[in-house]
Amino acid sequence: MNRRLCQTQPEELRMSKTNNFGIPSPFCVLCGRTDDCPEKYGEKKTYVEHNLTVHYYCLLMSSGIWQRGEEDEGVDGFLITDIRKEVNRAAKLTCNICKKKGASIGCVAPKCKRSYHFPCGIQKECIFQFMEDFRSYCWEHKPVQKISDEESRGTSQCTICLDLVEQVPMYTVLKSPCCKNAWFHRECLQYQALSAGIFFFRCTVCNNKDKFQKEMLRMGIHIPEKDASWELEENAYQDLLQCYQHCDTRRCRCKKGRDYNEPDSKWEIKRCRYCGSRGTHLACSSMKSWEQNWECTECRSILAKSGNYSKQKKRSLATSEKTGGTTCLLEEPSPKCPRQSPGSQRNFLLQSPKIMCQNNLSACSHLELPASTRVMMSLSPLMSNRNWSLRKKHLREQRREVSNILKELKLQVNTKTTRLNINAENIWNSALKGFKQRNFNPMKTIEIKFTNGKNRSKTDASAASKHRFFQLLMHHLQNSSLFEGSSAKNLALDFQAVEENLYFEAGKMIAVSLVHGGPSPGFFSKTLFDCLVYGPEKVKPALEDVADVDVAQTIKMKMLVNDILIHHVIKRIISPLESFRQGLKTLGVLEKMQMHPEAFSSILCHKPERLSAETICDLFKIHSSSDVDKVQGADFWMGYLQDVESGESVVTLEDILFFVTGSYSVPPIGFDPEPTIKFLHRRYPSGNRFLNCLELPITTTYEQFKNKMDLTIRNTLTVEREFSF
Repeated sequence: MNRRLCQTQPEELRMSKTNNFGIPSPFCVLCGRTDDCPEKYGEKKTYVEHNLTVHYYCLLMSSGIWQRGEEDEGVDGFLITDIRKEVNRAAKLTCNICKKKGASIGCVAPKCKRSYHFPCGIQKECIFQFMEDFRSYCWEHKPVQKISDEESRGTSQCTICLDLVEQVPMYTVLKSPCCKNAWFHRECLQYQALSAGIFFFRCTVCNNKDKFQKEMLRMGIHIPEKDASWELEENAYQDLLQCYQHCDTRRCRCKKGRDYNEPDSKWEIKRCRYCGSRGTHLACSSMKSWEQNWECTECRSILAKSGNYSKQKKRSLATSEKTGGTTCLLEEPSPKCPRQSPGSQRNFLLQSPKIMCQNNLSACSHLELPASTRVMMSLSPLMSNRNWSLRKKHLREQRREVSNILKELKLQVNTKTTRLNINAENIWNSALKGFKQRNFNPMKTIEIKFTNGKNRSKTDASAASKHRFFQLLMHHLQNSSLFEGSSAKNLALDFQAVEENLYFEAGKMIAVSLVHGGPSPGFFSKTLFDCLVYGPEKVKPALEDVADVDVAQTIKMKMLVNDILIHHVIKRIISPLESFRQGLKTLGVLEKMQMHPEAFSSILCHKPERLSAETICDLFKIHSSSDVDKVQGADFWMGYLQDVESGESVVTLEDILFFVTGSYSVPPIGFDPEPTIKFLHRRYPSGNRFLNCLELPITTTYEQFKNKMDLTIRNTLTVEREFSF
């Protein structure tokens, strides 16, 4: 392996800093070099309309510039005016290495005044950290790896290029943080990182990912947030789409040879129904129709040993039956599964191992399943009511637990703000831009700036605005092409989404929503949740996890049902699943899911609990200057909630909650601040969404109280719907 990255240009080819933006130049305006080496300096881009050429890494690591624009503005979000300001700033600074002007990068160590160009820093073995604040360290203050005295010294093989490497901590040599005797050349690691991307870059010895990536980022290895190069290569897996076409019978009868294949004739090649890697001409195996199943001798022997194969008599087409328009051989039904009538395409759901307990329905209450389960079982009213009450109580306890966990995670969020420009009419694209911008940090307080097609905008830092944004976002995700299924959803396979890294962004959005006070998705299937928490290798899917009814029916008719299910539901989406898991690691959410699976299942696999008068009453804390007003007002308030719940009002309980908090449901983390009620001498009720405070009027009769509540809440929400963005 050639470990030399790129040859730098001779010093005399460096540009003169007297050049300006008015003259087109192949030189980078920040470092002044003509080198075009993406592996070393990042992609070199020339913008003719701005007479501007710049290396991406030079721009990324410059100390006086920030990404203030959207991704499609300027140069990857760096505004042209900001770049010009940075060039002017750097023109006043002298590089401590080459002694020329234009040093745009400074060491972040306290009291260190060294400045340098990016290529000069590479030459002088400075460290550039491509993460968080994109810090740079000079050759004197750069981080180094510590080696204990007990570790062996000498030489070993670099496990990437297999050349010898000295086991000495230095700039050109890096040690694995997870394997004792694994050493690498820095350039080998950088090539590997650029090729593998963030999802596949890991220790080549033990396959550790998190610990390995963290250390490599600290030591200046750039790991791009993209899929692996081999995954993005066009037609890279084209060979896998080729069908096997060869007759493997002991005695082939075709005069034109074993590879001859003539469709719709007796010389058409039929592949093994199980492995697909063996074939036969229809005539060579005395098959009268393509629809007849055929097994190769290897698969037949395996099935015979497992006891799942019984030799069947061949039937002509006259004795075969048609199921769903497809002709197939008659097969004996399973002793536990009664034969389905033709056209009953959904009956197979009742045979799923997740919801069928050997025909003993009373032992498998529907309350043990997620609220989004497709099939509801019939139970006796007494058993159903009792189990539902217990299940409801258990869910409340779990949600209280997860609320405390999310509040603990929210302690990471500081008071610094990050603004998202959101178009409510195009929620997904605007949210995606916001989450991908360089200055977005999930540990900062989020402000939402809603806009519409008329360029009207409104910035709102209240929890109500954030909840509305996250509610729209979760609704979009539920109905997007990233997921499949009716109500309990699994990940779908979308190749374009894989290329654009959308599964990672979706996981990140869900994690941020949970910690920042937004709603939970509530549509995860049990299979998807278990894959995220326990790993896909430990999960056994069921037929109900197959979204396509026709595919599910086809799988049910096969003999190797479990293997086909695992492939269809899990193995084919293993790459999106891993990307989705990485996104959920944002703010430590996935780690908490793995530590408290039952608690998080209550919010990720279940929709929020339907509001009741009791729930609303417990949610609000009553404050009043007078005990008399408090008692009478509380009576009116509770009576009003009961009337609303029973349908004797023009508003709903959800309307009341939205009037006060801007949310139609209680978020998993709860409300901050906690909702309160104040009884005041005022004409009409008022909802303060910044404080989550409901100010209620003091009235002499309940009818006055009810009329004022109905009128104010109804009119307020009507106006908001008309003028909302």
